[in-house]
Amino acid sequence: MNNEVIVAPDLLIDHLFRNRAGQMVAYLTRLLGPEHLDLAEEVVQEALLKALQNWPYSGIPQNPAGWLFRVARNAALDAIRHRTLAGEKNVQFAAERIRDAEAAAGDDREIEDRLRDDELSMVLMCCHPALPRDARVALSLKTVGGFSTREIARAFLSDEPTIAQRLVRAKRQIRESQVSFELPTGDDLALRLESALEVIYLMFNEGYAAQSGQDLVRQDLCGEALRLGRLLATSSVGTPQAHALVALMAFQAARLSARIDSGGELVLLEDQDRSLWDQKLVGLGFRHFSECAEGTQMSAYHVQAAIAATYAGVQQANGIDWPVILSLYNELMEISPSPVVALNRAVAVSRVQGAEAALAALRPLIEDRSLRNYYLLPAVQGRLLRDLGDREAAADCFRQALERPCSEPEKRFLQRKLRDCM
Repeated sequence: MNNEVIVAPDLLIDHLFRNRAGQMVAYLTRLLGPEHLDLAEEVVQEALLKALQNWPYSGIPQNPAGWLFRVARNAALDAIRHRTLAGEKNVQFAAERIRDAEAAAGDDREIEDRLRDDELSMVLMCCHPALPRDARVALSLKTVGGFSTREIARAFLSDEPTIAQRLVRAKRQIRESQVSFELPTGDDLALRLESALEVIYLMFNEGYAAQSGQDLVRQDLCGEALRLGRLLATSSVGTPQAHALVALMAFQAARLSARIDSGGELVLLEDQDRSLWDQKLVGLGFRHFSECAEGTQMSAYHVQAAIAATYAGVQQANGIDWPVILSLYNELMEISPSPVVALNRAVAVSRVQGAEAALAALRPLIEDRSLRNYYLLPAVQGRLLRDLGDREAAADCFRQALERPCSEPEKRFLQRKLRDCM
């Protein structure tokens, strides 16, 4: 048997797992009820394992996604029959719903629309505000994104048992709180959407700037966050804020391939080769940026997207309109003030008013406890002091930065800056 026959199904199954597992879990959760979320995940996993076992030998079905859905649905029915025999209540109704859904299945377009709605409902269920924030992120990655517990643990530098317990607690809280799978309305919908956008934003940021480890960027997290953001923004419950977040993520994702050079070293925005930026993502960013202009509400996502659009709208780094960037950071400090925003604002101050003014803007942040492990604070100080010619003080700052958590590429970048000060 040649390798092509074996490898091709594996690649296809991996693709379907990433693109369809969440839809299958959402579809079955709607039919079985949120209390049977574990069962939905189990039968989807079982369907994927059967594909891995059968397809290399029997060949890939004509409709691979349909095959997986059918196997998962049949496995759910078998499990329900077993539970019925074991005396578990409230499962016969779920079986009837699965059979009714199969009988009522429409054409491919109707099925895809229904699956999209199911996935949207799943996102909003996983992002219920009653759940702890870290549980919302983990549960969304697991049930909607198809991430394994091991992948989630690796992404957030945790261990598998911790993540597994986090998922168990989140599912138990969904059952005990009787969280509905149906799309919420009114104030509940607004709260869920706000929570979902927060989860997606955190997911993207963790992928875009890993806090430690070998990789500066985790593309899988960024890609999943962007996919979920687009799902929300283009749905019937989409909002200008959702479009603003998608625009922000698309602009930043467009730069991913330029943030690391061929040797794996960090490249700052001003030094990036803009020909490496993904122009499709830049275009996607501008399309969603125009969509977010509807309405009168101005959110932090709007302002951050405007900052990213300003960077993306010029061909060369020396064409960046820094006074506009500074004014946008001033606005962001009014809407959503935070030490990190203040730090980013200080960088813009240095470009407009000089290093002395930027250091003055940084002074209130030096004693801020929330930044005590944030390597970028002393790194920015070091750069400003180096610009002013104070090499010794700059070197001290870079040493402080190296003592704080950061990824390996960032650590090597700081070491180079420290050597430049010697």
